[in-house]
Amino acid sequence: MSLQDQYTRWKESAHKKSVEKFPERKPKFETSSGIELPPVFAPADADPDYMEKLGFPGEYPFTRGVQPTMYRGRFWTMRQYAGFSTAAESNKRYRYLLGAGQTGLSVAFDLPTQIGYDADDPMALGEVGKVGVSISSIEDMATLFDQIPLDKVSTSMTINAPAGVLLAMYIAVGKQQGVEPKALRGTIQNDILKEYIARGTYIFPPAPSMRLITDIFSYCAAEVPSWNTISISGYHIREAGSTAAQEVAFTLANAIAYVEAAIKAGLQVDDFAGQLSFFFNAHNDVLEEVAKFRAARRMWAKIMRERFKAQKPSSWQLRFHTQTAGSTLTAQQPENNVVRVTLQALSAVLGGTQSLHTNSMDEALWLPTEKSVRVALRTQQVIAYESGVADSVDPLAGSYLVEHLTDEIERLASEYIARVDSLGGAMNGIEQGYQSNEIQNAAYEAQMAIEKGRQIVVGVNQFQVKEEITLERQAIDPAIEAEARARLARLRETRDNAKIAELRAHLVSAAKSGENLMPLFVECVENKMTLGEVCNTLRDVWGEYIAPVF
Repeated sequence: MSLQDQYTRWKESAHKKSVEKFPERKPKFETSSGIELPPVFAPADADPDYMEKLGFPGEYPFTRGVQPTMYRGRFWTMRQYAGFSTAAESNKRYRYLLGAGQTGLSVAFDLPTQIGYDADDPMALGEVGKVGVSISSIEDMATLFDQIPLDKVSTSMTINAPAGVLLAMYIAVGKQQGVEPKALRGTIQNDILKEYIARGTYIFPPAPSMRLITDIFSYCAAEVPSWNTISISGYHIREAGSTAAQEVAFTLANAIAYVEAAIKAGLQVDDFAGQLSFFFNAHNDVLEEVAKFRAARRMWAKIMRERFKAQKPSSWQLRFHTQTAGSTLTAQQPENNVVRVTLQALSAVLGGTQSLHTNSMDEALWLPTEKSVRVALRTQQVIAYESGVADSVDPLAGSYLVEHLTDEIERLASEYIARVDSLGGAMNGIEQGYQSNEIQNAAYEAQMAIEKGRQIVVGVNQFQVKEEITLERQAIDPAIEAEARARLARLRETRDNAKIAELRAHLVSAAKSGENLMPLFVECVENKMTLGEVCNTLRDVWGEYIAPVF
């Protein structure tokens, strides 16, 4: 019997024994994307072309990372997502985190801000400062970054439909500090397609929404060249219940739509592609997640070079931020979340992330406290300084299993992208409910696995205990809403309201024309026009998007 035959026979026997020995586990060993796992891999299983697929770190197809030295040269940016209550309270948290060793800021906005309403709008009642910081004006933005030099920090802002207005406020505050736009570094999420698919904080219909995004691409290429103009997000797609392969596929399909829209608007691909960035989830299956990040990098490099004929290597690079999976956090035995977050963060680092947020143990219960946020940040620092995994570039490369999973994620994701293409692209797929339906089906299957005990969630469907939660709690003062209304009333009384009326008229005419709106946004906020006033003016021109019912 040949060595190959012996290996095949042994593998089949080992798989049978493992299923018989552990019947309480999954009926077959597989990842969230349905990739079946044999008990072991050997050289006979390796793709003979795997060295070509691997390449070298910092070189096409970037399977092994976007930089030649990766973390040997510089660690990933440790960027804790934070924002709550007032701008002043959030500013205190940011300064605390920077003092604790955080290397970048990440702003969470409250729901009214995310959908373009001021804190004193009737639509904002009861929601001000609840799930993020309330920002209605340039004065709020200036308070948010008080004593934080914007030429020294990199700031990420999780904002989508009104992203251009919040970026304009950030640029204007930079000018107040004496920082020119060209010196600003950071990211706006600005990813409206995933809002239509999975999250829901949209305002305008697709066509004007895409116009706002391409206006930002064009403006920043000239005026804010170190700014990432979009963070194309798979995170929320995964949080809605997608598999790892679906997360990659639908994220890259959305990215294709943005590139196509920018080219259609007259931009050259190599003029804006280097400012595109991505945002992924880090889930529990460590090896599948590592493979997911590697596959996404390789796929994007091929898409940009082969599909869009981009010439610059920087246009081929998929640079991404990662956040650990909020949907995996449990209210039961919340201390266990520290372990989950550690494993998820490790997968992001092994997968080559450029930036990372680690969730806090108490986020399934309430807003994280300073102590829980510190533990989350320390988790990243222990991985960076003590684990040794950052000392080598792509340390799992060549693992038969990891390379197999990388190939399989690429294959499955490519099939989904081909399906989206056949529907006429991401927007047509959204309007037909394709992506949402696929995600909902995956979410249902995952929930059934938990409820039927095929997937164990420690402390939830096994290993439960009776306990009283004794963690410290972060509360929101209900008085902040009244204080925000009072601040806005003072602002409207003291500003030049004749100038505001003039700017609103200009905004209406610009929205109806092809004028790039970003310079006007900056002028509006510098003259103390509020977020809600800008967005409501655009609502009057463009209307609001109403999601179809399938």
